[in-house]
Amino acid sequence: MNHQQTPQVIAGLKLGSTCAGIRQSDRDDLVVIEMAPGTTTAVVLTRNAFQAAPVIMTREHLTETPRYLVINSGNANAGTGEQGLINARLICERVAQHTSRSANQVLPFSTGVIGEQLPVESILQAIPQAIDNLSENGWSKAAKAIMTTDTRPKTASTSFRINEKQFQVTGICKGSGMIHPNMATMLAFIATDATVTQQALQTCLDRVIPDTFNSITVDGDTSTNDACVLMATGQTGNPAFQPESRDFQILVNAVKTVCASLAEQIVKDGEGATKFIRIQVDNAYDRAEAELVGKT
Repeated sequence: MNHQQTPQVIAGLKLGSTCAGIRQSDRDDLVVIEMAPGTTTAVVLTRNAFQAAPVIMTREHLTETPRYLVINSGNANAGTGEQGLINARLICERVAQHTSRSANQVLPFSTGVIGEQLPVESILQAIPQAIDNLSENGWSKAAKAIMTTDTRPKTASTSFRINEKQFQVTGICKGSGMIHPNMATMLAFIATDATVTQQALQTCLDRVIPDTFNSITVDGDTSTNDACVLMATGQTGNPAFQPESRDFQILVNAVKTVCASLAEQIVKDGEGATKFIRIQVDNAYDRAEAELVGKT
C-alpha cells in the first residue's frame, strides 16, 4: 500500500472551487463535487441534538442516489431556523438547475460561523462558476476552499493492488477547532475508484470512523455540522466488493489509512495546539473500557 499526502486523481470524480465572497473576497469558499453515474455513497453525520440546516437536508436527500455535493465555508448555516432550510434548498436547486439533475440528488454541507444566515444570493451566483471549474485535478483547490480556522489544507491518498488491478483512495477534510469524538466541526470527503455496493461502502465507513475521526479531540467541543462522505465511483470495473471478503478488508484498510492521516492532520492543526499526543491503552477489558480510559 502506497500512502502520501499529495491528493491523487480518482477517476469518475470531479471537484470545482470558486469564491462566493462568504467571509472574504480573495479566496475560494465554495466547492461542487460531481460523481459519475453509478457512484455509490456512504455518509456519517453529526450526532449533536442541535443539527444545522444542511445536515437536516442531507439526511432527507439520502433517500435518493446522490450525484453532487455542494460545500461552503465561512458560514455554518446553523441556528438559522426555517430560513436556513430554505437557503439550503435553494442552493441544491441551483446546482440541480445547472446540471440537469434533481435537487434531491444534491447533498449540501456548510462550515463556519454559527447563527448567521448564509449570503445565499452570493452563493447562488457563484455556483455556475464552481460547476464550470469541475476537474479531476480539483482536490487541492477544494481542500483549501473548505478551510475555516485551519492554517493549512488537509489531504491524503493511498493506493492498493488486488489481482493486478490498481485502486486509489483520496480524501480531503477541514477542522481545527471544536474537535471532539463524533467528528465535531469536521467535514471530510473521501473517494475511491473501486466498485463497491452501497451497503458495503456504508459498512466500510462505519468500521473506519471509530478508530479515526471519532478518536480525536482538540478542545472537547461537539459541533452541529460535522459530516464524513465516502464515495466509490466504480471506474476500475472490478466485481463489486462484498462485506466480509478478504478483498473488502483490504479496501477498509486503505480507507482507514486515508482517514487516519486526515484525522491526525486535524489534531496537529488544532486551534492553539502545540503538541500532538497519541494515547495507547494496554490491558483494557474491552474496547469500551480502553476508550473510557483514553478519553479521561
